[in-house]
Amino acid sequence: MRVPLIAGNWKMNTNSIEALQLIMKMKSLLEPIAGVEKVICPPFISLEKVKDALGDSTIKIGAQNLFYEEKGAFTGEISPLMLRDLCEYVILGHSERRQYFHETNEIVNKKVKAALKVGLKPILCVGENIAEYEAGKTEEVVETQLEASLKDVNIANSIVIAYEPIWAIGTGKAATGDRANYVIGLIRKILADLSNDSISQIVRIVYGGSITADNIKEFISQPEIDGGLVGGASLKADQFVSIVKQTIQVKNS
Repeated sequence: MRVPLIAGNWKMNTNSIEALQLIMKMKSLLEPIAGVEKVICPPFISLEKVKDALGDSTIKIGAQNLFYEEKGAFTGEISPLMLRDLCEYVILGHSERRQYFHETNEIVNKKVKAALKVGLKPILCVGENIAEYEAGKTEEVVETQLEASLKDVNIANSIVIAYEPIWAIGTGKAATGDRANYVIGLIRKILADLSNDSISQIVRIVYGGSITADNIKEFISQPEIDGGLVGGASLKADQFVSIVKQTIQVKNS
C-alpha cells in the first residue's frame, strides 16, 4: 500500500523569520499525525533554519529546485551537493520553472538524475496548459513530459510524480477529483510502459493545483491519487494541518 504524501510548496514566500514562525505553528500539530508523509518545501534561504527547528521531527523537508551540476561557474544556482544535507526531497519540473525559466524536459531530466545521484528524492511535476487541455492533448503532453524527463532513469528509485494541470495552479480552478484520478491513472499506465506494472504500482502520484482544506477530500478519496502538492494553502498553518489530517482520515476509512 502506497503511503500518502502531502507536500507544501511555499514558493517565493516568507523570509527566514517568517518561515521559522510558520513551521513552529505547524510542528506540534503535524508531529503526532502518522500514516502520511509530511513534507515542507521552503525557499532556499530558510532550509537550514527550518531543518534546525524541526530536529528529528517526522516532518520532512524539500527544496523547490536545484541545478544539475555539482559545482562550477554557475552564478546564482544551487548544487545538489549543497542540498543533500539540508533536505530529503526536491521539486523538479514545476510548471512555473518550465514557463518562466524555460526549462525543457531535457533540463528536467538532467536535474532528476543529479538529484538521485546524491540521494535526493525528486517530486517530478507534469501537466498540461489550458490550450492543450481544451485541445484534448492532456495525455499526449503528459506522456511526452514523463518519457523525456525520466529518460535513462530507474523509476524504481524514490521518485514521486505530481500531476499539476497548469490551468489549475494558483487560479482557484482545481480539476475535479474524477478528472485528476483519470489522468493520474493514465500516468500510472505510462510508468508501467516505461518500466513494468509492479514498479508503476509502487510509485506515488499526487495531485497539485489549487488544493485547499475545503476540496482535499474530493481528491484524496480517489483510488489513484496518493496525496497532494499544496501551494497557497501550505502558507496557512491551520489549512495545511487540516489537509494532512483529512488525508489520513480518508485513506484510513
